[in-house]
Order: sequence, then C-alpha cells, then structure tokens
Amino acid sequence: MRGPIDRLTENLPRPWRIAVDWIVTIVGAIVIVLLIKAYVVNPYRIPSSSMEPTLHCARPGLDCEASHSDRVLANRFIYHFTDPARKDIVVFHTPKSAQEQCGAGGTFVKRIIGLPGDTVTVRDNGKVVINGKPLDESGYIQPDRLGGESGTWHVPKHHIFVMGDNRRQSCDSRVWGALDENELIGKVFAIYWPPQRIGFP
Repeated sequence: MRGPIDRLTENLPRPWRIAVDWIVTIVGAIVIVLLIKAYVVNPYRIPSSSMEPTLHCARPGLDCEASHSDRVLANRFIYHFTDPARKDIVVFHTPKSAQEQCGAGGTFVKRIIGLPGDTVTVRDNGKVVINGKPLDESGYIQPDRLGGESGTWHVPKHHIFVMGDNRRQSCDSRVWGALDENELIGKVFAIYWPPQRIGFP
C-alpha cells in the first residue's frame, strides 16, 4: 500500500524520491527521540557524590567511588499517574533557594524522605525520624556517610523533603527546604552506563 509520501513524490525522479524518503525518515526519527526525551525517558549523569554509594560519581571528586560517573534514566511521566513515594530517587529542577545555598544549578538527583504533611527529624547521630517513627534506611545509607545538618522540618502540602544518600556531602532539603512537587522531572529507575554498573538502583 502506498503512503502519503509516495503519492506526493510519485512524479519526481527516482533519486529525488529516495532523498525525500531518507529526509522524512531521519526527521521522523529525530522527532520521536525528542518526544521520548521530553515526555517519557531522559538520561542524566551523576556529577557529585551526594548519592554515593547508590549512584557513583567519578574520582578524584570528593567522596566519589568510581572512575566513571553513573548515567541514569529517569521516567518523566510516572508522577502523572502516581504520587511520589518515600525512598524514590528523583531528578528535579534545582529551585532558586538551592542554587543560592548550594552554588549549583541545573538538575539535582536526591532521594525522597518526607512526604506532604510529614514532620522530618534528623537527629545529631544522623538517624532520620518521620512523624515520630525511625525510618529504616539500612538498604542505602552507610554509617560512615552520615553527617550534615540536623533538625526538624515540617513538609508543606504539595512539597517533598529530599536528601542525598551521602549525607555528609549532600546539599539538600535540610539546607534549602522542602521541594515543590512541580519541580520534579521524574523518577530514576535504571543505571545504563558504565556497563559494569547496569542495573536498578
């Protein structure tokens, strides 16, 4: 069955028809890739040690464990269908307050610790308490990476409280406050590079 491009180019010389077919194919592929990046999945590089050891950054950066930074994929549409969940690793636009406090912009990658309405307490020993109950973080926190700010924060409606897994080197909600959910880009669901690190964080 002939397509619309075939019908539009049927009177052109064969080399022109081939050229048009290639151009349409390439442009179509580019559009599909851009749409996927904009609305479905987008890659990100881990530039700092704030999520070590869950997500690696490259030495000789402070606290970095690997020779190459992890590259991760973020699902950009998941939060249109479900609410952010505690312990999700997320990518988000760096809010102005974080840019001012951390001296960095662009995008950040952190873990959701507090949800709207929560009271988050970080004790002097680094342990996290949510609404009076200790949070089990044994799956991703190493004791020697605890540190940084301590205190108590209330998470407003439509906001989340995010922290890095490497607490001693993470500029996060303890420093610049809760994150507006509108700043979320997506949920990190896979490491795709380097090859030896391919997997699910």
